[in-house]
Amino acid sequence: MKLVKFTNKGIYCIPGKFYLDPWRPVDLAVISHGHGDHAKWGMKKYLCHHFTKPILQIRIGPDIEVQSLGYNEPIVINGVKVSFHPAGHIVGSCQIRMEYKGYVTVFSGDYKVQDDGISTPFELVKCNEFITESTFGLPIYNWLTPQQYSEQLGAWVESNKSLGKTSVFIGYSLGKAQRIMKSVEGYGKIFVHGSIGRLNEAIESVGVQLPDYETVNFTEDIKKLNQEIVIVPPALLDSNMIRKIPNRATGICSGWMQVRGSRRWRSADAGFAISDHADWTGLLETVKATGAEQVHVTHGQIAVFSKYLNEIGIKADEVTTKFGDEEESSDTDSTKEKSTENNSEPESENNDKK
Repeated sequence: MKLVKFTNKGIYCIPGKFYLDPWRPVDLAVISHGHGDHAKWGMKKYLCHHFTKPILQIRIGPDIEVQSLGYNEPIVINGVKVSFHPAGHIVGSCQIRMEYKGYVTVFSGDYKVQDDGISTPFELVKCNEFITESTFGLPIYNWLTPQQYSEQLGAWVESNKSLGKTSVFIGYSLGKAQRIMKSVEGYGKIFVHGSIGRLNEAIESVGVQLPDYETVNFTEDIKKLNQEIVIVPPALLDSNMIRKIPNRATGICSGWMQVRGSRRWRSADAGFAISDHADWTGLLETVKATGAEQVHVTHGQIAVFSKYLNEIGIKADEVTTKFGDEEESSDTDSTKEKSTENNSEPESENNDKK
């Protein structure tokens, strides 16, 4: 049975007559999570998880037509039973399960199998057909545990304090920033850029508890940052705003930091290989555990990962999509948010570029 097809607008559920994370305007977009490469402007109607709704309203617009559901709360759309299941990627992220006449297809969106203490932990969903990301689908990518990363970040903060330095972490505004906050909780006062603060407020509005933080005004609050913790989006790495912070040490948090040759490594004092995507082992174990007879591999290392799956007896093919990687992008958002020196969203928050 063919439940989905891949079109120039996005992944289309044929009997359900809706799209999954479409990149062009459609009547009904079922959204896996709030990152700008998966949740685009211009849809007639959006369907997402409860936690994602306020994020879409901030990033796309307060007047969009959006319906939300909880996890494991099914809805029937044109005969297709649709439900959301935790993807563990960021707050509100879901795998989208579709069942029609006994056949089950699952679209993973972006996912990670580690429990980061902020996002709802990943839930395995059995299916006949699985659409998986492969952002870090190479054997070189194997993450440490969240506790180990917390110890790394905390030790770096303590070292910086001993040298009279302010610890400035670079991390994507939605997902990575909140994870950094959780990792450094208890190591000092946390200050965040305005774009992160707005998203924090949206996340907190649905009852998700975040560590204590303060949104910083880079014009008035610079003195308050001395030897504390500051979190800003990647677009500000080499900006005048960052340069206002005296005695700073900058640390980039991204899965790409596992490869020291990353183009951004030389722009910072430290790099931490913290990712909100599954590593090689996480991807492989998940695909196997779904029991899927057919796997479609999307954005990332699609050629390598799909080839390996076929070699071990799992039928897989490569699918080209417009999904990007927020960790590699230089921070462009589809929501037309602009950058100024007064804390508005950096102009390049989430593009579709690898």
